[in-house]
Amino acid sequence: MTSPAVPAAPDQARVAASPSRSGDRRRDGRVGWLEKTLGGITASIEHAIFTEQHARTDGWLQRRDPRAKLGMFLALVLAASLTASVAVLVGLYALTLGAARASRVPFSFFVKRVWLGIPFFAGIVVIPAIFMVPGPRLFDFAIGSLHLAPSAPGAGGAVLFVARVGVSVSLAVLLVMTTPWADILKSLRSLRVPQVFVLVLSMTYRYIFLFLHTANGILLARKSRVVARTTGGEQRRWISGTMGNLMSRAFKMSNDVYAAMLARGFSGEMRARAFHRMRTADWAALGGVAAIAALAVLGGRTLP
Repeated sequence: MTSPAVPAAPDQARVAASPSRSGDRRRDGRVGWLEKTLGGITASIEHAIFTEQHARTDGWLQRRDPRAKLGMFLALVLAASLTASVAVLVGLYALTLGAARASRVPFSFFVKRVWLGIPFFAGIVVIPAIFMVPGPRLFDFAIGSLHLAPSAPGAGGAVLFVARVGVSVSLAVLLVMTTPWADILKSLRSLRVPQVFVLVLSMTYRYIFLFLHTANGILLARKSRVVARTTGGEQRRWISGTMGNLMSRAFKMSNDVYAAMLARGFSGEMRARAFHRMRTADWAALGGVAAIAALAVLGGRTLP
């Protein structure tokens, strides 16, 4: 004869039915810290994969030799840094947008990635100059004994600074989105960049994703195993231990990778596949962009 089922105690039922504060969401609907961290790591990995996919599409910049693209990038960034004309910078930015469109880069993604952060960070740097540069004042707003009086030269310099940063960052984002990272590093060697610098960049790029993958696994394992509420102290202790564990894994991984490199014949020189010869279209694109950069520098002396 089977005994009747014993109902769960009220306290046990409440614990079983209540969602974990360290799980997906809190009881008030807010996303927990663990889910936020997992989402951030996953977004970073997906963003890198998304960028690599666009670097392999059939666009105008994707068909150019990586060395030509690097030369075009350096020429335009130098022109943007030397010109003192906002009109010229607007023209360079329009040229960048045209190249992005011809390279099949998503327009909204490209613009948002550049301009969502530039006004904030560049503004923090340039705001003091708006009020400290001498010259005629645009207005004078008094708050008690404090006077807010931005100068016209300071405001003009701020606009020029933000425009320069915007054009330079747009060019850098376009280069990264249309060129695989390995090809960028190989192009640096063609400019006689020291081998050790290129090697450090290459290893750093790979290690970032290895550590993201490791951290994602650690956080996902905790999320799948914790079913009860945890206090703030327990969470802080777990985070501290995880940071130490991740650092220990990083040192061990670096030693293992270096030992594997030595076992495969590494002697300090990174060997890479040689580039094909630059075609006529590559030389034409490089020469045309160099001419545009020279005109931009000259035009910056006459245009406002």
